[in-house]
Amino acid sequence: MTVIDTEILSAGSDRRGDLASGKAETVLSVEGLTVGTGRADLVIDVSLEVRAGETLCLVGESGCGKSLTCLAAMGLTSEPLIVRQGRISFLGQNLSSLSENQLADIRGRDMAMIFQDATAALNPVRRVGMQIAEVLVVHRGLSWRQAEKQAIELIASVGIPEPDLRAKAFPHQLSGGMCQRIMIAMALACRPKLLIADEATTALDVTTQAQILRLMRELQAETDAAMIFVTHDLGVVAEIADRVAVMYSGRVVETATVDELFENPLHPYTRGLMACRLHATTTSHGRIAAIEGTVPSPSRRPEGCSFRPRCSFAKDTCLTLPALAPVVGNHRAACHFAGDFA
Repeated sequence: MTVIDTEILSAGSDRRGDLASGKAETVLSVEGLTVGTGRADLVIDVSLEVRAGETLCLVGESGCGKSLTCLAAMGLTSEPLIVRQGRISFLGQNLSSLSENQLADIRGRDMAMIFQDATAALNPVRRVGMQIAEVLVVHRGLSWRQAEKQAIELIASVGIPEPDLRAKAFPHQLSGGMCQRIMIAMALACRPKLLIADEATTALDVTTQAQILRLMRELQAETDAAMIFVTHDLGVVAEIADRVAVMYSGRVVETATVDELFENPLHPYTRGLMACRLHATTTSHGRIAAIEGTVPSPSRRPEGCSFRPRCSFAKDTCLTLPALAPVVGNHRAACHFAGDFA
């Protein structure tokens, strides 16, 4: 028996297109990405891809490498972080071959990122309307007058009332939910081909979170953008994802369509995450299940499978690092015993 909440799973089923044919254009491709410092590798051999109109969710505990993977994909890493190896391609173009100026032209115009803390990401001493307008001036060549008018239209499009007045506000004069909507408006100003949302709804109340998720789905449908959504909330995953990549200790340990993942998780770590949900089966003591232990420090990863010390299925075989390999169809897992769960 697997752990599954059918109500959560069905919540997003009506908005998922059929991408199984593979006809949609690959927007972002990450192959063998390793990012580290002088002491340790923080992201190890990560390979992902996301296609036009598709939402890929990156899932895992804090410290598993989700945000760093996205920053590297955007070319936003800096010392002491080093991209040791790997290839990142955007619409078929190798980003590592571009200069910083060329990357800056792509970022904001063709690739955009929504950060977790919008109030920290926005400039505190500039009015939010001017911050949106600047994107349009720099990347689309509009005059300031044209850009300011379009900024107000963008603020209205993300559901903020009285957009002309809100455009004149500073970030501290807006609620957290409004700041997040401003970030979304800014990210979508140039109708990018790729949108990366890093824990974009984590700090928001449930009502505001639902509104923003609905808004992002609607805007994605309009622009056919590819989206990478970083989250630890499996309820959000079930609602918004087409495919899911589960990360643990810097590596991708399972990839599948969202339906496959919820119906039959094949990696013990994924199964543990499923069991920790509020809607999942609780322990015999009436408490929510938990995964014992913590994510290991990158400089102190155990030999073999990094999840081995926390895994109830671990055996001597797990002292050898398992490869991320297909188990059922395109459902892949990095576990020696994944076939036992299939």
